[in-house]
Amino acid sequence: MVQKSKSPVPRIDSPAPPKRRGRPRAYEPDVALGKALDLFRKDGFAATSLDDLSAATGMNRPSLYGAFGDKRELFIKSYRRYREDARVAMGTVFRDELPIRKRLERIYAVALDIYLSGESGPRGCFTVMTAASEAVHDPDIRAMVLEGFTELDKAFAACFRLAKEKGELPEGADPAVLAQIASATIHTIAIRARARTPRKELEALVNGAISVMVGVAK
Repeated sequence: MVQKSKSPVPRIDSPAPPKRRGRPRAYEPDVALGKALDLFRKDGFAATSLDDLSAATGMNRPSLYGAFGDKRELFIKSYRRYREDARVAMGTVFRDELPIRKRLERIYAVALDIYLSGESGPRGCFTVMTAASEAVHDPDIRAMVLEGFTELDKAFAACFRLAKEKGELPEGADPAVLAQIASATIHTIAIRARARTPRKELEALVNGAISVMVGVAK
């Protein structure tokens, strides 16, 4: 008598996990944005190609578009990042309630640290050296640049207003006018820093400007 073999018990396997669509993201958006910012600060908007940005960030073009949009959008995001970083760097020194001369000296020292930084040489100020040229024909960038100028004027005006309240400046001193002079000095050292003016010369320029703002006011 031939014994029939038992039918194999069917296996019940757990369902395979769903396949992930697309390639896993192999970059950090914040790091990539910082690389793009460095490149725009060094070469400007027009001279920076998508291939340059791809090489700097380690992202191909589709990934760049997916993460940041087109070149203009990436530029705007980079400029916004620069503004945020500058607020952090300058915020504390603007809030320190020091005597006005000492306060201005510290503000300009921090600004020079920013403007003279860069692996391939001084990069100056993103607003003055890079964004301002794009502001001529781009209303959104122009609005950001003007907003940056206004913020700086207001920050300096608060410093001079407090100094006036403390009696460091005469009653006739106008904090708003002094603030515009202080901002203009910031813009001047940014341009000269990009042109590789030595730090000692820039510090001498700053000290002279401070003497005018504080000394003449007295």
